[in-house]
Amino acid sequence: MHPMNEFLPTAPFDLYELHLFHLVARHRSFTKAAEVAGLTQSAVTRQVQGIEASLGLALFERTTRSVQLTDAGRALQRESGRLLGDLDQTLRNLREGFAGAKKEVRVGVSRSVGLAYLPGFFHANLRRLPGVGYRVSYEPSETILSALEANEIDLGVLCPPRRLPKTVRVTHRFNDAFVLITPRDVAPLPESARANARAAWLGQQNWLLLDERTNTGRRLRSWLQRYGWRIEPGMQLDSFDLIVNLVALGMGSSFVPTRALALYSGKRSLRRQPWPERFVRELVVVVRRNRKLPEHLTQFIENVLF
Repeated sequence: MHPMNEFLPTAPFDLYELHLFHLVARHRSFTKAAEVAGLTQSAVTRQVQGIEASLGLALFERTTRSVQLTDAGRALQRESGRLLGDLDQTLRNLREGFAGAKKEVRVGVSRSVGLAYLPGFFHANLRRLPGVGYRVSYEPSETILSALEANEIDLGVLCPPRRLPKTVRVTHRFNDAFVLITPRDVAPLPESARANARAAWLGQQNWLLLDERTNTGRRLRSWLQRYGWRIEPGMQLDSFDLIVNLVALGMGSSFVPTRALALYSGKRSLRRQPWPERFVRELVVVVRRNRKLPEHLTQFIENVLF
């Protein structure tokens, strides 16, 4: 008890002030943070200045046009985000377990996964867990992993990076096969075509590829390079749903997940080209490590149809 008694009078800030700091850090704006918090800009500024004075550190670099985190500010945002997330999770568990609040599953789905996968994630759960609510976000994988570490979501579905953060773990893995699609008016490539003929054919197409900054985009390019296929994309996008629609409009060719075509109504505008080698990526379900999952979340994961 003695160390705690010493800490309380000297604590540099409380949870309320920490929340305000995170609002400013998230929105990169004192004005926007004040709007979200329902306070005046000067009130938020005073609170943050009080934290900085207590710590003896500058947390933000302020100019007339922007607000940016300093190195110290980024460290505080990263480490304290987990604290606030854990606190929020504890309060949610109390409300759901003892106050009769509606249970909720917060799911982050990578933009590279595609809308056609969502029925498999939710169809059985909507039937088997009718009392549970769902909050779904459609974000880049990096955003999902950051939100998971901060306990802003309960689970994520994504194509994993080479190394996952140590704070998360994988509950399920499944393979996701790709297919080569072109506009309908592109002549089919003979299955018996020689390697040099296939390479030449590839070079004649206008390619629509997933952004190379995404995990799937990097893996796809590594696969192409492994076979010596040189493809220069005419356009890079962040959604396979958008790519499929653009291919159907005659704007180019692409490798896309086979499942991404399941809900597409304009299949007659597309041609699946035979290709001897198949690209397969891995998709995973990830949750926070060292956290006991509530029963409704465990059941949700088990009900997902991969």
